[in-house]
Amino acid sequence: MNQKLLGLVFAACSCVAALHAQSPAPTSSTPAPAQPPTSTTSAPAPPTRQPASQAPAAQQPSAQAPAGQTGSDADAATAPTLRLGVNEVNLIFTVTDKHGHYIPNLQLNDFALLDDQRAPAKVTSFRQQINLPLRVGIVVDASTSIRTRFQFEQQSATEFLLEILKARSDRAFVMGFDVTPTVEQDWTNNLDALETGINRLRPGGGTALFDAVYTACRDKLLDVSRGQEPVRKAMILISDGDDNQSRVHPDEAIKECQRAETIIYAISTNWTPSRGKGDKVLSDMAEATGGVTFFPPSVEEMSNSFKEIEEELRSQYALTYTPADFQYNGAFRTIYLYCNDRRYQVRAKKGYFATSQ
Repeated sequence: MNQKLLGLVFAACSCVAALHAQSPAPTSSTPAPAQPPTSTTSAPAPPTRQPASQAPAAQQPSAQAPAGQTGSDADAATAPTLRLGVNEVNLIFTVTDKHGHYIPNLQLNDFALLDDQRAPAKVTSFRQQINLPLRVGIVVDASTSIRTRFQFEQQSATEFLLEILKARSDRAFVMGFDVTPTVEQDWTNNLDALETGINRLRPGGGTALFDAVYTACRDKLLDVSRGQEPVRKAMILISDGDDNQSRVHPDEAIKECQRAETIIYAISTNWTPSRGKGDKVLSDMAEATGGVTFFPPSVEEMSNSFKEIEEELRSQYALTYTPADFQYNGAFRTIYLYCNDRRYQVRAKKGYFATSQ
């Protein structure tokens, strides 16, 4: 075993004790409604590396009701608002067993965390049963290749929004894409408007998947503000993953999602028994952002995938911490998080872009 690997293992073990020692006192907090962005959508620029201009802490939620609380609206109305510092990281993650069942009621000392191969300098909060505002982008492949199953996609997406958007502070937008991405409904919590936006989608043309993901993150999900209340941001991507028109490269689309601190939940529309190249594309994007890809066996089963996404969004943990040796250099910092009980798997983003000043 070389010295680098030994050092990583030692650091992972030592950060368990560090996390436990830094465990904050339980508090409950729910942020006030955030104003949605009003930017318009345009075709993405050629694949150039964008500067990381936002603080990771401003992108992800970090607080929720402690274990044992219901997270009711009445509790949320009286809870204090949590505002985040520019050098804090908010890590949203999911814990499952080998069968994919969600594991609740874990505590901070059940986990080990490394940020850039070092234990965090300070843990600010650790919460379960997240009850924070949602920012959800519904991004639907409207290319010719999915014409035969497009109506089922529309119906399932509509049902999902009706179920998931509960609080007045939740927001969603609807984007369709073929050769170019088009926002059919901007940020709103008006369910009728969102349903109308989904129904306006019409299939036709080629597939520019990476352009659409990049544009959705750049124009809708990327937030450059500092010290705001945290929210949970997710992109529901419905596609077969086959791209034949994009100007943006796959890795640039992933990096823009990481800059926007957005989790991708992909639903494959490839109904064949074998997994294709497009399915791997979807899986790579989801895995890099802490999400997951669903492979419904038929178009009629797509609604079940939406139900699983809804369940996951209500079964997550949130950890807020200050990294050790944090530098405002815009560099990508890796995250390594695992559960000490190795029967359980942790799914989280692979890292984030530090704030640049």
